[in-house]
Amino acid sequence: MEREMVIELSLERLRTKYRMYLQNKKYSPSTINTSCTEAFYLWRKTSKERFWHVVNSSDFETIAKKELTMALEANSKGDAQTHLSNYIAHLRRFRLFIESGGNFESSESNFEQNIHRKTDVTKKSKVNVPRPSIEQVEMYLKRWSDLENYSLQESALDRLFFELCPLNDKISDILIKAATLNDFYSTNIFSIYPVAKHICSLNIDSRLASGDVTLVKDIQSIEINGKLKNFYSFATKYCSHHNPLAYPIYDSYVDEVLRYLRSRDEFSTFKDIELKEYEIFKRILEDFRVFYGLENYNLKQIDQYLWQLGKEYFPKKYEKQIKGEKSL
Repeated sequence: MEREMVIELSLERLRTKYRMYLQNKKYSPSTINTSCTEAFYLWRKTSKERFWHVVNSSDFETIAKKELTMALEANSKGDAQTHLSNYIAHLRRFRLFIESGGNFESSESNFEQNIHRKTDVTKKSKVNVPRPSIEQVEMYLKRWSDLENYSLQESALDRLFFELCPLNDKISDILIKAATLNDFYSTNIFSIYPVAKHICSLNIDSRLASGDVTLVKDIQSIEINGKLKNFYSFATKYCSHHNPLAYPIYDSYVDEVLRYLRSRDEFSTFKDIELKEYEIFKRILEDFRVFYGLENYNLKQIDQYLWQLGKEYFPKKYEKQIKGEKSL
């Protein structure tokens, strides 16, 4: 169906076609029902014209955030930001339906990541990760809490970051936090002092408190001995241990699981390299929560679940010899 014809459909007719598209993609019934309501929030609360203006925007992420924030502030009680990411995720999914031409099968030409999907599926054809669900998340979260080395290490880091050294205005405090993370997580930073000095120069406390995602990029790029280093994973960990609900942790295990599930379930659309662009990485995790009906779990819990899943199904080669240690 031509895009122009789709735009002319009534809300109910469009919703019916969208529902059939989601069913064809084998989304869960709860996700289908939710998306068929929340994807059309702007249409219902503002106008058809505003809805299509956002959907067709070349700067979708910026425009959608602006328009949905205004609509939520005008029509709902409480903090509009609380549910903003969910509405954007559903609207983003609806755009995939539109990009498919309103058909039930998406065109490969619309999705560059299909190239990666074929490779991923071939490479991981022997792996069969259970579909994420509430039951699966609960099982892995319980496993996390029952393993003494995981829970005690997490408790020690919480005490260091929240009680002993909560601020980042003294290089001595930053140094002990950075060194501890480097050791606990095996991030392989061989000269930790320049990292601490760099963090201290950024005056990051207010940005951490507000959940500023651009902070990760500022922390990760560090010049040491005239060479520019990229400590992306470390930067996500440093931010996360100050504000775990706002900053999910990037890790190679999490990366493996997200790419695998993208290839198998199409829960989100992204290129492999975009997992290392922090704002997009966080959006992908929000897509993950919505797609699998895991909105009741915060990003810290999702991180603990995905990390364990990756460690179990995509172990590193050296783990065949060294088992039981958590190289976070």
